Amino acid sequence: MSLASPPTSVRRARRAELEASRGGAPASIRVCVRGVGSALPAHAVSNVELATRVDTSDEWIVQRTGIRQRYVAGPGETTSSLAVKAAQAALRSGGLKAVDIDLVIVATSTPDYTFPAVATQVQAELGIVEGAAFDLQAVCTGFVYAVVTAEKFLRSGSHKRALVIGAETFSRLLDWSDRTTCVLFGDGAGAIVLEARDSDSRLASPGVIASRLRADGRHREKLYVDGGPSTTLTVGHLRMEGKEVFRHAVGMVTDVIQGCFADAGVTADEIDWFVPHQANRRIIDASADKLGIARDKVIVTVDQHGNTSAASIPLAIDVAVKDGRIKPGDLVMIEAMGGGFTWGAALIRW
Repeated sequence: MSLASPPTSVRRARRAELEASRGGAPASIRVCVRGVGSALPAHAVSNVELATRVDTSDEWIVQRTGIRQRYVAGPGETTSSLAVKAAQAALRSGGLKAVDIDLVIVATSTPDYTFPAVATQVQAELGIVEGAAFDLQAVCTGFVYAVVTAEKFLRSGSHKRALVIGAETFSRLLDWSDRTTCVLFGDGAGAIVLEARDSDSRLASPGVIASRLRADGRHREKLYVDGGPSTTLTVGHLRMEGKEVFRHAVGMVTDVIQGCFADAGVTADEIDWFVPHQANRRIIDASADKLGIARDKVIVTVDQHGNTSAASIPLAIDVAVKDGRIKPGDLVMIEAMGGGFTWGAALIRW
């Protein structure tokens, strides 16, 4: 059952008020997507191959998660190397050079080193010597947090263009003897270039229109890694209470998505594409159904990539842009929930 929506007349009035308050003058700034890109490790691991190593089966994994394969980083493939390739692809997509970028934000829970930040490694590899670069850690919600953070930097006028990257090598956090978690995750990276532009701030104009971020640290035990430099002096392994995560996920993401709809004066039937965090097909379907979003508007790549944490949304975006589904002018909703718990959403006019 979809959530109740205000009448069409009320939505139109709200939108008219929002756009009137913005004045229609090009003095405001909106942050727009200029380019997209992604990178995956060389080796894809199918469920059949995984079943030769772990007590599981293709049928068991597909039925419970929708995942059919995932990519696993090999020797020489790291979070930073994947991030660099995704960044280069995004720059090419946007017709830009590295010198055009003055902000690099990498969302990751699996950095190459405790420090320096992956973002500075990307910056150095690309040859960027100006601007700022830092990592952001919000687990699976990291990319949404990074987009919103970059948007605020760019709207302030302090920076012009940002590389926003989600990159992970979650395979290196997994306990490969735990079939309930090791079958879920994969490695990869996705990137977008965001650019500040003068805008009339109308709903039809390109850019980030609305966003909501949330967190509630009381849920740490439901999804966490049992190690770290300040506690065990080790990397640790991922631990998850799957049923609890599922139970919280649908309700939490619905909250921030509805908030974005209210802020923008739109409803679910007005968006063109829903790009959720690719954690589990059942969570994706349940969230879309609860929000009243038609399933043919949902971008799903979890079957091919598994859960790539902060990389999952930009990987899915890149797939949908390349195959022609996401086009200029489309209204796109992104959302995610991750360990912490953290969760968030952003509404973007492509």
